[in-house]
Parts: sequence; C-alpha cells; structure tokens
Amino acid sequence: MASMRQERREKLRVKLTEDPFLTDQQLADLFHVSIATIRLDRMALNIPELRERTKEMAETTHSKLRSMHGMEVIGELVQLDLGSQGVSILPIHHDMVFERSKIVRGHHLFAQGNSLAVAIVNSSMALTATAQVQFEKAVRLDERVVCQAKVRERKQARFVVDVESRVEQEIVFSGTFVVMDVAHKEDMNP
Repeated sequence: MASMRQERREKLRVKLTEDPFLTDQQLADLFHVSIATIRLDRMALNIPELRERTKEMAETTHSKLRSMHGMEVIGELVQLDLGSQGVSILPIHHDMVFERSKIVRGHHLFAQGNSLAVAIVNSSMALTATAQVQFEKAVRLDERVVCQAKVRERKQARFVVDVESRVEQEIVFSGTFVVMDVAHKEDMNP
C-alpha cells in the first residue's frame, strides 16, 4: 500500500512538472483517486494548489515583460521566455459569455492570443501586423483557457508567432500572428 502511494506521488510530481496547470479534479481523474487523496499527496510533496502555483509563476514572469505592462496581457501570464515562447491562463467568467448560451465571446480568446503573441517579443514596443485565426471549439463559462505562444520565425523586426489555446487537452482557438518589433524597425530606419 505504501509503495503504491509512493509510486503515485512520484507520478504526480512528474505530471505537475510537465503540466503545472492541472487541477486537482483532473489529477484525481487521471490517477483514479479522490480529490482529497490528490490534496494529501500534494501536501506531502510540498506542492501548492493550482491557484498558488499559478500565482508564483505569474509573479516571476511579469517582471520580464518589455512590450507591455502586465495588466495589458489578457489572462494571467504564467510563463515568458522573451523572443521564444509564453503561456497565459484565462478563467472564463460570467461577464465574458453570452447570457443565453454561456459560451465565451470570441474576442476574449482572440485578445488572449494576440496579447501573448505581442508579449513574447523582446522589444520595448511591439504591435500586431496581421493575424489568421481559427475558433475550433466553443468555450463555456467556468472553463480555463491555457494559451501557448511560440515564435516560429524571426526576420529582423518581424516575428511570426503561432498560438494555440486549449481547454484541458482540446484545442479551442489557434492562430498565426505577425508581430512587428516597432522599436527595432525604427532603429533600422532613422
């Protein structure tokens, strides 16, 4: 019994290292145990709850931003590697959905992806030049959208950024944003 618990806890640690945004409910479903068991395992491993993990990641990430202020990023910025990639989380609240269907208004998903694409550009001023997006699946009230942005290509002041947003493991929004490093472009053309 103790070795099964040890084994589960080690797998839990690995799983949260791979995806720190998993909820206790998702972990309980994954390991076929109760939420209470997951909470006890997390406490034994000194792993904070999701809200605390997210808050810690956001606090260290906001100081890296250059192209915008932290409050301008739509969603909670939890990972940022300037010039490379970033992650934000957007919890869907009542004021973001259509009243009748409880489905999120699309501009919230676009804004999350767009602001993250701009945020990862390592510049004091960056702006979106173009965007090609797809809304893949409806997002509903109380869901959490995890958005990942990655720079695919960079040519001088032009960044091509791929964005994928997921609810749990399903893609709900994707796009390609062309972001211009306006500060760099101005330096090149005096």
